[in-house]
Amino acid sequence: MGCGIIARRGASGEISVEGDPEHPANFGRLCSKGSALADTIATDRGRLLFPELHGERVSWDSALDHLADEWQRLISMHGPQSVAFYASGQMLTEDYYLANKLMKGYVGYANIDTNSRLCMSSAVSAQKRAFGTDGVACNYSDLEHTDLLVLVGSNLAWCHPVLYQRIKAARLARPAMRVVVIDPRETSTCELADLHLPLALDSDIDLFNGLLVHLADNGATDCSYIASNTEGFDSALASARDSGSLERVAARCNLPVAALATFYRWFGEAERAITAYSMGVNQSRQGSAKAGAIINVHLATGRIGREGCGPFSITGQPNAMGGREVGGLASTLAAHMDFSPDNCDRLQRFWGSPAIAREAGPKALELFAAIERGDIKSVWIMATNPLVSLPQARRWRKALEACELVVVSDCVDDTDTLALADLRLPALGWGEKSGVVTNSERRLSRQRAFLPAPGEARPDWWMIKEVGQRMGFKEGFCFNSEHEVFIEHAALSGFENNGKRAFDISALAALDAEAYDELEPMQWPMTASGPSRLYEKGRFFTNSGRALFSSERNTVQLELEPGCLRLNTGRIRDQWHTLTRTGRAARLSEHQSEPFLSMHPQDARARKLDDGALLALHSDQGNATLRLRLDQGIAPGTVFAPMHWSGSHAANASVNSLLPIALDPDSGEPAYKHNPVHVSTLAVTWYGVLLAREPVTMPALPYWVKVLAQGHYRYVFAASDPSLVATTLAQQLSTGESTLQLEDTEQGEYRLVSFTGKGQLQSVVFLSRTGIDSDLAFLGPYFSRDSLSQAERRWLLSTVPPSGAGSRGRLICSCNNVGESEITGLIAEGCHSVQALTDRCRAGGSCGSCLPELQRIIDGSATTARESAQC
Repeated sequence: MGCGIIARRGASGEISVEGDPEHPANFGRLCSKGSALADTIATDRGRLLFPELHGERVSWDSALDHLADEWQRLISMHGPQSVAFYASGQMLTEDYYLANKLMKGYVGYANIDTNSRLCMSSAVSAQKRAFGTDGVACNYSDLEHTDLLVLVGSNLAWCHPVLYQRIKAARLARPAMRVVVIDPRETSTCELADLHLPLALDSDIDLFNGLLVHLADNGATDCSYIASNTEGFDSALASARDSGSLERVAARCNLPVAALATFYRWFGEAERAITAYSMGVNQSRQGSAKAGAIINVHLATGRIGREGCGPFSITGQPNAMGGREVGGLASTLAAHMDFSPDNCDRLQRFWGSPAIAREAGPKALELFAAIERGDIKSVWIMATNPLVSLPQARRWRKALEACELVVVSDCVDDTDTLALADLRLPALGWGEKSGVVTNSERRLSRQRAFLPAPGEARPDWWMIKEVGQRMGFKEGFCFNSEHEVFIEHAALSGFENNGKRAFDISALAALDAEAYDELEPMQWPMTASGPSRLYEKGRFFTNSGRALFSSERNTVQLELEPGCLRLNTGRIRDQWHTLTRTGRAARLSEHQSEPFLSMHPQDARARKLDDGALLALHSDQGNATLRLRLDQGIAPGTVFAPMHWSGSHAANASVNSLLPIALDPDSGEPAYKHNPVHVSTLAVTWYGVLLAREPVTMPALPYWVKVLAQGHYRYVFAASDPSLVATTLAQQLSTGESTLQLEDTEQGEYRLVSFTGKGQLQSVVFLSRTGIDSDLAFLGPYFSRDSLSQAERRWLLSTVPPSGAGSRGRLICSCNNVGESEITGLIAEGCHSVQALTDRCRAGGSCGSCLPELQRIIDGSATTARESAQC
């Protein structure tokens, strides 16, 4: 979202975070993740604080000299293609700019790609093909002024909750506004929908082709706009007709004809319409074609380039767009230039560089395949965790293990990728680094540091600058601040532009350091004549100046073996990416604390699986172990799993390791959706819970999950051999003052309580053949006690909470720390509306992402009450 945040550090070091009421992205609202930012900051535990080479601490000079020397050696021996960057949407624009400049302009090869390839590149491909530029057509405010909002493949309520609440408020102000949600799952976003279309997996192209045909056949196209401002409409329409009649499209999409016809009619009638799409469109085998089919219907109706209209790609990372602006993708140069000879010459002249990349480099998966083959001898991975985020993650682990020099710069010290680094470089994290990011609506925002650098951590741009100078490129990397990097980036955007390129922030190139520091949020294009709306008056950036329709056909044919299910992956409400940051906030782990697989009850019954059972997932690529969650909102034959858990937080929960490498042919973006898996019960017979003051090294178990709680860690685990667990854990935990153990082999129970040398509670372990009924959360407060009586120590061996210490249940409102037990208690007292709950306990009163769940709890309580009355 690019939300504005006001953060302060108090005299005693406490950090406060609140939304910036003046920032046009969020106007003061924050989601649960933004509200918990202060909880994610840690300088003493879990931070990478010093450079390390082969596990030994070294000075910055030694680390950077080693990196520069090795890259020069490899380039001289094997050519410029032997070294590479893998960058990240978590980098600031200035960091990204220098990484791209070093690789493409001084090394002279396009061996740089980014994790934005994994989420946004299909949208980029479609936009460049249609508009001639990677330019998102809409602003956030357009969502509040449209007549029809179509949300495709986007659980906006969870993934962009602040934006979702803006839309919800707009609906209240303008009741005539309609919302259509197109998604195979019934998610929390559907609470806002006038119409939900749970289309069959990978049938989006058929649906939007059918819409294009409907618009043409019912006089709902803008013939004047098509004739004056576009090319290729007849071919696109002819291709769309291959999808067939309304009835045939409905059958292919597995939708009722009446529901599909209603959507088509609403779209045709709307004066203003926006189609906002996200990962459900992009992360597929035909993501570019899906986005192209969406763009087609907006071009056909002229609903683009004006308020409340357009196709709107909603970004999944904080600076994915900033990275694209500077050329972070292997398929572009800097400043939105492609690899035409004129652009290559232009960029080399601007940089004065000794070389220039003259063709696109390998995209993310191709880059790692080149590492695997040995073509790339060294890779510098910045601020990302590809051994969790990439498909076939275990395959790339072997590739990095064999790579001559793996460099990782990060602000944390426990990622799966960092574990394989030969050279580790400590980077600054949020609140410590300074620079610019660009959000989904093309809005630049200035991030300012308010915390000192911990240890010897340094900005990413500084590391790159130092390496560039040490490689002999001093003149190209004479930067003393992020301000100097930014103004070069801004100047490049306007260099020999003359309105040919949409991305232009050249008006900012003259900013002095003070003005840069005080930079207010603003959208591009930003030229000397001021900002403008993209594609206004039908002006595009293709060679002809006209937008190009694309001819799209659905070619996906995914054959499933008998008994196979289709796996869909995505995010959950309170986590983001691979838990390297949100996993540090205890309250963000309480809503969904374990990795899970959502399955329709019909599929569970067919496989004799019970809700909460531990499952083994298998595919041709790998395996994972997750907990079953029954979900009526998911289509039979499909399952859903979140992608967050890594080897640092769970035994075997990396769902991306299950995925094949199936790439969109245009963008190179992997298909994270709708891949075949087999599901069976995990073969375990013992179940356990461990609470510990400090992190514990878990034995090799088929299932365990680490959850950060208040003042301690909670581990949930399962095993086949209880003696292995008991012995291993007892050895680790019996190091303090004393230990209490209880073992009942006949009943199948094992319990251990240990204390520190100071008499404080160190750990509690419960292991049972029948499972642990309680989550033991009531024991948490005992970790903050300085001492415990003998009676209390013995009582800790019990799984039964004392009177008045019952569990608060699952956390529902992360922002205001409200559990399910408190909510159900208030409902019993007469709070029968969401507003009544908010008034009593503040649940739902901040970011609003828990509002749909609050309503479901209210509805469930009402149903239970009616059933009880009938009995």
